[in-house]
Amino acid sequence: MIPFSILDLSPITEGSDAAQSFRNSLSLAQHGEKLGYRRYWLAEHHGMPGIASAATAVLLAYVGAGTSTIRIGAGGVMLPNHSPLVIAEQFGTLESLYPGRIDLGLGRAPGSDQRTARALRRNLESDADQFPQDVVELMDFMSKAPQQPVRAVPGAGLEVPVWILGSSTFGAQLAAHLGLPYAFASHFAPQQLMQAIQIYRETFKPSAQLQKPYVMLGFNVFVADTDEEAEFRATSWQQAFVNLRSGRPGRLPPPVEGYRQKVGPAENALLDSVLSCSAVGSPARVREGVQAFIERTGADELMITSQVFDHVARLRSYELLAGLRSQG
Repeated sequence: MIPFSILDLSPITEGSDAAQSFRNSLSLAQHGEKLGYRRYWLAEHHGMPGIASAATAVLLAYVGAGTSTIRIGAGGVMLPNHSPLVIAEQFGTLESLYPGRIDLGLGRAPGSDQRTARALRRNLESDADQFPQDVVELMDFMSKAPQQPVRAVPGAGLEVPVWILGSSTFGAQLAAHLGLPYAFASHFAPQQLMQAIQIYRETFKPSAQLQKPYVMLGFNVFVADTDEEAEFRATSWQQAFVNLRSGRPGRLPPPVEGYRQKVGPAENALLDSVLSCSAVGSPARVREGVQAFIERTGADELMITSQVFDHVARLRSYELLAGLRSQG
């Protein structure tokens, strides 16, 4: 079976705080390293009560110090929020600390609402339309022969691998044009998945970093010893997703029995859409779901997210999934 990786939002659960979330994130990365996951990525979000990974590079430094072999990176840095030079310096620092282990995934969304985006940047002059130019500028800062008079120190010459992240065909076109690996956010926005994959593969141009297309897809997995337990655990994420899309973001809530029977048709339709890129159940059921998704998409790698309220149960979900992969 293809490689699996871990996507972590460092969730803040109800009744807990960011400090505990950071300890849980390190625990998850160490767990993934032992289980053979290829990479551990953190996502940049801001102003979200239930997501602690806002200072992505800082948290990656903490995770890197507590691990030794697993690749660590951003999935992703929302580049419109930052100057390319700052990100080159941050990830140059990480690459200098943990050589050969750093990935830099780049997205063009703000990872927040417009008011939060304005607070991040002080103005909105750096907008998503500049994303392609910003990506090229950032890669140049980290290249072995930068063309700009300003130098990223550290950063220059380190050639940190860059990924393009996306949830639409725009990212697919950019990744193909630049010859970069492409990660699609199918775990929360699956609507344009197949179209984006097709565009990326058909228009891909080889580059110094990558000779042929490489697609990594986000995928939600909730696996437990029984179907019933997995479905129960998954209701925390389902509640959080519905709350977010309804304009009520909050901390990750505890699971509840029969959640989907308690919400209306609109909420269930929303969950049906996102669950098209998910597998929930016992190991046997999840194995079938994962294999069907890989066959449908031809993914080269899966980026697994598992937003489980109980940390021990979350670790168990990743452990059971790794066992399925080892079975071939």
